[in-house]
Amino acid sequence: FFFFFFFSSVIQASFTMTKSAPKVSKGPLTMEHTINLHKHTSGMQNKKKAPRAIQAIVAFAQKAMQTKDVRLDVKVNGYVWSRGIKNPPFRIRVRLARKRNEDEDAKEKLYTAVSLVAVPAFKGLLPQKVKETL
Repeated sequence: FFFFFFFSSVIQASFTMTKSAPKVSKGPLTMEHTINLHKHTSGMQNKKKAPRAIQAIVAFAQKAMQTKDVRLDVKVNGYVWSRGIKNPPFRIRVRLARKRNEDEDAKEKLYTAVSLVAVPAFKGLLPQKVKETL
């Protein structure tokens, strides 16, 4: 009985691992997200909280937009550092824009531009696509 149970779980695992995730079209895209910085900075040494919050924003943008090249706006940096190194804000609302790299010699074809979105409260905000107006 154990033998059958063991092999049935191995077979199920092999089927679930072979499923491929749906491929995402990697074109220009703009989305708004709320990032919980407190999750990444709580329990840290005081003098490392704001730099770790910046690292968390960059890591989130890389994962969400699937690009390695992430460029932060000056306002995002200013907002994180506005209360000092020891006390960064708990949450931040950012606009992630995946754009084509105009530099021909660049390693990456796309990059992500991160800009700040001013909101009065973070309650009930969900990730959403934004239509760019040019």
